[in-house]
Order: sequence, then C-alpha cells, then structure tokens
Amino acid sequence: MTALTALAVFCGLLLGAGLWLVFVRMPFMRATPFAERIEPQLRSQNLESRLLSTTPDIAPFGPLERILRPAIRDALRYLTKFNLGTTSLNKRLAKSGSGKSALDFRAEQLLWAAAGFAAAVVVLVVSATRGRFNPGLAVASVLVCALGGFLFRDYMLGVRIKRRHRRMLAEFPSLAELMALAVGAGESASGALDRVCRTARGELAKEFALVVAATRAGTPLVDALHEFSARTELGPLIRFVDGIVVAVERGTPLADVLRAQAADVRDSAKRELMEAAGRKEIAMMVPLDGC
Repeated sequence: MTALTALAVFCGLLLGAGLWLVFVRMPFMRATPFAERIEPQLRSQNLESRLLSTTPDIAPFGPLERILRPAIRDALRYLTKFNLGTTSLNKRLAKSGSGKSALDFRAEQLLWAAAGFAAAVVVLVVSATRGRFNPGLAVASVLVCALGGFLFRDYMLGVRIKRRHRRMLAEFPSLAELMALAVGAGESASGALDRVCRTARGELAKEFALVVAATRAGTPLVDALHEFSARTELGPLIRFVDGIVVAVERGTPLADVLRAQAADVRDSAKRELMEAAGRKEIAMMVPLDGC
C-alpha cells in the first residue's frame, strides 16, 4: 500500500466517521428521554442560566465534547450489557425467566461463537476452491463471525427479556383485578397471591409463584415482594409491590390500590399505542399499489 493510498483510506474513514456522527445526532435517530420531555414544564423551577452552568467535560475539546458526549454515553451503556461479570448476567437471566446459570450461558455463547467460526471457515474453503482467497480478509472474516456469534447470543437474551416484560405488563391488569376481588372477599395479601398462582397462567403468575414459595419457606412477605420487584425492575410492578407493602404495614385498603394500579397500566398501554400510531402516521399515508 502506497502512501497516497493510505492517505486516501484515512480520509475516507474520517469522512465516514463524520457522516455517521452527523446522521446519529439527527433528532429522529435518538429517542428523547422522559427527563428531557418534561424539562420545558419544569424549567421555571431552575432559575440558573444554562450559560453559567459548569458541567464537567469528558474530553478537553470544548464544543467537540458536547457533540461526542451522547455517542460516548450510548456506547458505554451498550458495553455494560456485555459485562463478563456474573452479577449483571445473573440479573439478566433472572429477568428472562431462565433457570440457567451464568456458566451455562457463557458456554452457550462459546458454542454460538464456534458455530460462527465454523460457518466462516466453510465459506472461506468454498471461496478458496474457486480461486478467490485473501489471507487478511479471511482472518478478519473468521474473527468477525466468531465475535458476531458470541454477541448474537447476548442479543437474543435481551430480546427474550423485552418480550417477557411485555407479556408481564399485559397480564398485570387482569391479575391485579383478580387480587383485588380476592382481597375484597376477605383474603389476605398472601392468600390473594396464592389464589392468583392457582388460577392464572403466564409469566407474571410464575413470578407470583416464586413469591408464594419464598413466603412458605419462611421469608417475610415484604422481603419476598422486594426481591420480586428487584428481579423484574419494571415500574408498574415496583409500584404494585410498594402498594402492597404499604397496605400490609399500615392497614390501608388494598383492593382500591390494586384496581387503581391496574387502571394505570391499561392507560399506559393506551398511551404507548397512540404514540406508536403517531410515529407510524407518515408511513400510513404512503399509497399502496393494487389496493
């Protein structure tokens, strides 16, 4: 490779990185966090000018740091998913409802990496028999396929967690109302959970069964509920646990709290559906041929 070619490659990479950064920074490519959405309504509470605020820079490049900060923050958040420690992995496996250990999951990742490595080797052998073989490209392809198989298994775990969370939130209103009926009929909080586990089926019912099993093993109901909320880490379920804990400790009516939480989850689902329809509004206006 000559010096001119190397300079051209460097300029091309620099141009590609700049275009990618501009494209990623466009508004439609970034989801607006909830804190930023409500900030205009709460700005009157902060009387300090933003021009006088001093924020620590993560790079000594002035305005360039402001441009790179969201991309670096997103990259760090994404890299935390691939933490090789067992603590975060065990939490994700618990969220997915899998009974596997961290060691079993890492073994599956290695098997997926081996499958990607084998597929790349087969493709390279076929290409070599046809007279097309580049050593550098071959090594890069094998490494990329092996790493892709390793990371793809982790990606599938994340997809499974999201699907399970959606199913749990879809089941929550019905189970909350069932618990409200049981409490209104004279059942205690633990008795209502037991009745729900015996009559319902689904991911959330399985989590309630774990809570009931923990209480039968001697764990206090409040501690078992806190373990359940820490295991799921879903906002509506955390509020559900807080409502039960307050009702158990203070003796407040539990049935009304459960009905209100079920209504809140249904309203949240309606809002998400309307937001999805709003995002798809432009796509729905595209004419379809043959209709």
